[in-house]
Amino acid sequence: MLDISFIRNNQAALKQAIADKQMNPQVVEEVIAMDEKRRTLIVEVERIRQAINQNTEAIKTSATQRPTDEQLQRGKDLKEELKNIEPELKKTEEMFLDLMLQVPNPPAADVPVGVDESGNQVIKTTGTLPTFAFKPRAHEELMLMNNMLDVKRAVRIAGFRSYFLKNDAVLLEQAVLQYAMQSLVEQGFTPMSVPWLVNKHALWGTGYYPWGMDDHYTTQDNQVLIATAEISLTAYHQDEVLNEKDLPMKMVGISPCFRREVGTYGKDVQGIIRVHQFTKVEQVVYTIADEDYTREWHQKMVGFAEKLLNDLELPHQTLLMCTGDIGAGQRKKFDVETWFPSQQKYRETHSASYFNDFQARRLNIKYRAADGTTKYVYTLNNTMAASPRLLAAIIENYQNEDGSIRVPKILQPFMKKEVIRREV
Repeated sequence: MLDISFIRNNQAALKQAIADKQMNPQVVEEVIAMDEKRRTLIVEVERIRQAINQNTEAIKTSATQRPTDEQLQRGKDLKEELKNIEPELKKTEEMFLDLMLQVPNPPAADVPVGVDESGNQVIKTTGTLPTFAFKPRAHEELMLMNNMLDVKRAVRIAGFRSYFLKNDAVLLEQAVLQYAMQSLVEQGFTPMSVPWLVNKHALWGTGYYPWGMDDHYTTQDNQVLIATAEISLTAYHQDEVLNEKDLPMKMVGISPCFRREVGTYGKDVQGIIRVHQFTKVEQVVYTIADEDYTREWHQKMVGFAEKLLNDLELPHQTLLMCTGDIGAGQRKKFDVETWFPSQQKYRETHSASYFNDFQARRLNIKYRAADGTTKYVYTLNNTMAASPRLLAAIIENYQNEDGSIRVPKILQPFMKKEVIRREV
């Protein structure tokens, strides 16, 4: 959520920024109109309350300290007037807040303007693409060959985009997630296992609502299954005031993630690239209210993910996302894409964003600065490892001609083996 003063003073620029995100700039005018109505009603309510107080004081200071008929009637009329206007103010306040929650965050100045993913910019390419003396197989075929995957039974039990991981796939997945978690713990992150079911306020607070309402699963108890541990971690200190000395606050969470994948009909129907349930290690950081400092942390968090891919010896590229391909709340976003040999292209495996105080205002997370003032924290998040997509990338890049799969060196201590092959 943005500061209403910022919206009032930057209407034209904000409308253009929202249009650059391919979203509706009309919401700015709607917020301004509702804000003016709200402020007018507040002034009127305060006038009536002041008049009531003045009438009461006049009675107390009169010689008899007994109200006249005129004072009694005036008091009655003022209370009736207040009774009529207060509900209107309450309704207006609710409508104002609803509109404020619909205003996107403007992108940072260095975010390229673009309509869609075609406007994203590759800023770094790392690693050497693997060469094969044979046609590389897709991860699904390799996993089936090695008894690591069962999609048919999963679909029968749980529907489309479901899967069972089996045998070495389970062990390899746990090895990747454990290595990712330990890597961030070594960087001073606090490891956390998070709630998978959260109240809707956490979705509104992190900015997944109202824009992503259709992509989440809601229970009969009106709670929501998280699409990422970011939701639980970012909301962890909602309605709290922290101390500047405790910032930056670094958290790493591991959790299942659930996404309906609305609007992806026909996309990635084979394999385990696009699924409804996956497991992710997610990094979340609170920083002080300084965008330059936050941007430094943004680069660090991308660097942690890039180092993981370097450790896994996976070729990858880092992209700066354009205005039309970042979320409503994001100021700036990097994606890291990993090479998939069977598709001969890079696929997104990591996403890193910062928000300034957009999420913190919605969640009411503040800190007491060294100068004694109270400010909203700035928030960032980034994927560290998401499986099974990263698992699929490892399997494809480490395949052998006979269908066996080499285990990355850094994961061999976890796996207790160097090669995965189906036992005959």
